[in-house]
Amino acid sequence: MSKLFYRSTRGTDNWLESSEAMIKGIASDGGLYVPEVIPKINQPLDKMLSMNYQELAFYIISKFFADFTAEELKYCIRKAYDKKFDDPLIAPLLQKDKAFFLELFHGPTLAFKDLALSILPHLLSTAARKNAINKKIMILTATSGDTGKAALEGFAGVEGTKIMVFYPKDGVSIIQERHMTTQTGDNTCVVAVKGNFDDTQSGVKEIFSDRIFSRELNRNGYILSSANSINIGRLIPQIVYYVYAYLNLSKQEKIKADEKVNIVVPTGNFGNILAAYYAKKMGLPVGRLICASNENNVLYDFINTGIYNKKRKLIVTSSPSMDILVSSNLERLLYDISGRNADTVNSLINDLNTKGEFKITAGMKNEMADFYGGFATDRETFETIKHVFYRFGYLMDTHTAVGYNVYRKYVDESGDRTKTIIVSTASPFKFPGSVSRAIDKKYKDMDEFSLVEVLSDISGQKIPETIKSLSKRKILHNTICEVGQMKDVLRDMLGI
Repeated sequence: MSKLFYRSTRGTDNWLESSEAMIKGIASDGGLYVPEVIPKINQPLDKMLSMNYQELAFYIISKFFADFTAEELKYCIRKAYDKKFDDPLIAPLLQKDKAFFLELFHGPTLAFKDLALSILPHLLSTAARKNAINKKIMILTATSGDTGKAALEGFAGVEGTKIMVFYPKDGVSIIQERHMTTQTGDNTCVVAVKGNFDDTQSGVKEIFSDRIFSRELNRNGYILSSANSINIGRLIPQIVYYVYAYLNLSKQEKIKADEKVNIVVPTGNFGNILAAYYAKKMGLPVGRLICASNENNVLYDFINTGIYNKKRKLIVTSSPSMDILVSSNLERLLYDISGRNADTVNSLINDLNTKGEFKITAGMKNEMADFYGGFATDRETFETIKHVFYRFGYLMDTHTAVGYNVYRKYVDESGDRTKTIIVSTASPFKFPGSVSRAIDKKYKDMDEFSLVEVLSDISGQKIPETIKSLSKRKILHNTICEVGQMKDVLRDMLGI
């Protein structure tokens, strides 16, 4: 495999191999690591139809992580994509209406984050060995709901690591919170933050950018890394399921050779849709990338106007994983559409931090012509869940409903009948309150755990094993802190 180096979007850190970038998580200048070039799919897609998920993962990931040996990557993939997924296809594709739902919730935490966070711990521990690191890796993560549990599940018990997850106290669903606060594992810690997700994410970023604190951790035998999609080791494995979905459409003879498809992604932090963008740049035949937002529609405004403005109140919605006003991964797109100009990125991020907004140039906006932005209100989200359930017998969660609603709006507005993949990011059983009440208001006074049974009854689907005993599990993590106390909580966990 030829060398492929990584550099920071803000220009300081250059010529890092993937294992180094993975361990650091975020660059010393606060930027995000990006590959020098996006490697191409260099064989005809019809020659790849026989690949299963694991084989395709090796083909795609090995192009980006060229400093890993084939044996190392195959080990990580084998450990990641095994029987912890309840469907042998890992990421099955289901047709309803004229759209194809890419179900990414068949992993242990019932959300798309499992696809990347099942492999990241193994990549990181391998990377540490490759770089002769004899310190413990301290994984620090902010979550709007799903990343936290998936990261905890992935890293629990992994030798040489500790993980601390911060989440907004009133910004996740009851099921999401219980999933995290009952997490076992001596190396795990979960902390609720008094604030919203953006406050939580900013607090984590501040810890990463504090060089004095990093040196303090280093002296005590720890190095910081991240399980958020700001970590390139988390982002790259997400490319795999877009290629896999396309190959499955072709295998099922739903599309002709090299026929373009559109992709709809319910989007908050921009990582999942960025992975689709990278898949397109690798040569996957993709037409429009449809970015679906909830009422926190900062990305919708940006795509349509070229102005990113975070100066607005964050709205708590029924799709909490998208309740975000600062989409971290957008920085990687800014770097790309600016001609990989770190000075431009620094200027834009500085404007966002000091003025609360930035505006891209007309040339940069033209580079985003393949993106379409739409959003759905909570009312539209509930109506979509009800409509799809009664019309097609398909039960979807709130985030997927946002995606489907925006897809319908796009088709009505554009007349574009291109076959479309809609990313189904979470199981409806993760959000039983919102989903049940969308179907019938008579459930509005029932508690979340009772509504899990309701969903099973009305849909005929089995309750996922990870949800069944959740209400009876002992709460093991009950720390709550202010944003300004996050660093002190971390010190306490590490005993420094």
